[in-house]
Amino acid sequence: MNLKKLSLILLLSVAGSAFAQDKNTKYVLVMHGGAGTILKKNMTAEKEVAYRAAMTKALQTGYDALKSGKSSLDAVEVAIHVLEDSPLFNAGKGAVFTHEGKNEMDAAIMDGKTLKAGAIAGVTVIRNPISAARAVMDKSEHVMMAGKGAEDFAKQAGLTIVDPSYFYTEDRWKGLQQALKQDSMKTVLDHDKKALKLGTINRDFKFGTVGAVALDNAGNLAAGTSTGGMTNKRYGRIGDAPIIGAGTYANNATAGVSGTGWGEYYIRTVLAYDLSAMMEYQKLSVEQASKQVIAKMGKLGGDGGLIALDKNGHVAMEFNTAGMYRGTVTADGKISVEIYK
Repeated sequence: MNLKKLSLILLLSVAGSAFAQDKNTKYVLVMHGGAGTILKKNMTAEKEVAYRAAMTKALQTGYDALKSGKSSLDAVEVAIHVLEDSPLFNAGKGAVFTHEGKNEMDAAIMDGKTLKAGAIAGVTVIRNPISAARAVMDKSEHVMMAGKGAEDFAKQAGLTIVDPSYFYTEDRWKGLQQALKQDSMKTVLDHDKKALKLGTINRDFKFGTVGAVALDNAGNLAAGTSTGGMTNKRYGRIGDAPIIGAGTYANNATAGVSGTGWGEYYIRTVLAYDLSAMMEYQKLSVEQASKQVIAKMGKLGGDGGLIALDKNGHVAMEFNTAGMYRGTVTADGKISVEIYK
């Protein structure tokens, strides 16, 4: 046997061993920072370092909360805060702009133990939308609030309210200008068509959504998702992130799920709940169910990804895009962050 073949066999055996160890590892927190056309050739070394650092900080923050005995809901909330406060992600501070040049944010959180949930949509002045979603769950009779009503409620709940200018970032503003330019070109090209569908369809206008799923010391799951939606969105468009069962879901009997991608397809396939249902009724593993729901969405023409964590600490991070910012923390505190396919 030549040296080249021997090296290949050794490499494959090491990879197989690592995968086997990975299967037996118990994870307590998994996060995503968005899926989309994320290619290494388009990423500067500095920006990659910044993304990895932000994801690592968020994972560490969530893990520290779990380690200190806090609930999975607490861990999800504080971990998402880190990404909402970073301009790198399409949530909170880094939220993308609508067609009118505003930042409109959505978020949801769900408790796997009780199946209680909270969500907010189309808010413009709440610094940390995930906390507003948590407040809806904990301090109201409702599951979802939207617009000014949600903002008034957040003020009464004592959340941090900011001027809309807080959410301005130059990168996101430039992204809107690029989208507007493409929009005008599309209108010129489509002017002869009789039935134009209104809205934004560019699949690269919507990645960057953030999410987290945690498993606490008591064995309870929680999932949360926060987003600025889609660049150049119009007409008060709302995606899947705040819709329970579409972009966010948690059930102790199955898994916690947070999605990121082309929201319309997550809504149409009720993707997060579908994953849970496959586990409950078909007895699929979290990994098997994740692959199936992403494949089903993909067949319809949608793209994106998801993170999921089951009650035993098994994790799935499935996506059909070029990349997805994603990371995990094991029960013993080992952090791993990945970006590309």
